[in-house]
Amino acid sequence: MNIPKKRLVAVAALAGVTAFPTAAIADPGDSADVDVTVDITPIKEPGVLALTVAGTAVALQENGSTLTVRQFTGTLPTVTVTDTRTADEIPAGAGWAVLGSASDFTGTAGQAPITADHLGWKPRLVDGGNSEGQVSEGEEVVTSLDEPTQPGNNVGLTDQELLVSTYDSASVTGDAYSVNADLFLRTPADVAAGSYKSKLTLSLFE
Repeated sequence: MNIPKKRLVAVAALAGVTAFPTAAIADPGDSADVDVTVDITPIKEPGVLALTVAGTAVALQENGSTLTVRQFTGTLPTVTVTDTRTADEIPAGAGWAVLGSASDFTGTAGQAPITADHLGWKPRLVDGGNSEGQVSEGEEVVTSLDEPTQPGNNVGLTDQELLVSTYDSASVTGDAYSVNADLFLRTPADVAAGSYKSKLTLSLFE
């Protein structure tokens, strides 16, 4: 008798099923433990380049005046630049700098303002970290009443003047660097008496 081919396939499949042994049945009360573990790594926060200033005000005091020029001096609160980034978080060829500029001194009693070109500074590196000279303070900026100590630097703090900088951020990462500055306000001897106020803005750029 000739059985159709598709019938033979069905029979072979059935025979294959009946060839498997019956599954074992566990005894009542048997148990097994499975340890489940996981390693959770700390969240990696990206590093930051940050600026902090150890104070929000400085009062200038008269010191070193002459018959023609009155001078008022003080010290800029310490400025610290901290870089906690890794080298691969820093753009290639990047450098950072802190720049400062001042507004005009306005009189609290309505007296004529003292323009910002009368305020100068002399930056001083307080802590260079482990930079080996790769972080440095800016040059002295004198006032419009002074002879330039170098070409074009008797403009006072009218524009963004350099306080501290590095040319290579990647080479000085992972450290902190501190700087302050001698501040001096120089005015004509006939400046109007009274209280004056200016805002010195410090900005960190990279």
